[in-house]
Amino acid sequence: MSEFTEALEMTLGALENLRGASDHPPRASRASLARLRAVRPAPNELADENKVARLSEMEARVAGCLKCPHLASSRTQTVFGVGNPTAELMFIGEAPGAEEDRQGEPFVGRAGQLLTKIIGAMGYSRDHVYIANVLKCRPDMPAGQPGNRKPTPDEMATCLPYLTEQIEIIGPKVLVALGATAVEGLLQIREPMGKLRGRWHSYRETPLMITFHPSYLLRNQNNTEKRKVWEDMLLVLERLERPISEKQRNFFR
Repeated sequence: MSEFTEALEMTLGALENLRGASDHPPRASRASLARLRAVRPAPNELADENKVARLSEMEARVAGCLKCPHLASSRTQTVFGVGNPTAELMFIGEAPGAEEDRQGEPFVGRAGQLLTKIIGAMGYSRDHVYIANVLKCRPDMPAGQPGNRKPTPDEMATCLPYLTEQIEIIGPKVLVALGATAVEGLLQIREPMGKLRGRWHSYRETPLMITFHPSYLLRNQNNTEKRKVWEDMLLVLERLERPISEKQRNFFR
């Protein structure tokens, strides 16, 4: 509860008690009290405020995490997550890359730009959804070596409780796992993407759709592969009971 709300509750309670018990009741009509009560945030607004506070507190904990000393010593900063704390849709990648490590935000490189386009085609924006990674630190690379490496199972297992807590706080209706490594981090399974994508799974009772990572689409420009990802996103929209236009249904046809 915010300090304002707490103070307002105390004031309203005191006025009601004085009205009922005092020979000289306060000069506050019931209509005035009703108007004062109307200033209080609605329950859903309080819930939203609580989610923001919990995520902020958690982000501070993640920023100081030293559970993987080799990652803590090599990172520029942790990459917590970004988006709407009350999002109905949450996208999950594997780990930050070099650009994400510099900016402190997930999916801001070329793959992130493609993900943003996919989100827009679904009728959302990055501000409407939530985006995070299984791993909150960029996997360390040998000095002077470019590129990014895949996070290890141990690294992802160590960091997974943070992602699980994020999911619990945000409470999305649907999760989308981007790529086989994110799936391995979430579900501890290794299977070809052809067997994983296009059907529903779950993570702690939250529906989970698995699809290709945007970086895969950058490497494979074939429309057949793009169509597979879009088919997965149409299933997500249907699960969320979002309207789907003819234009959306006919992408890549």
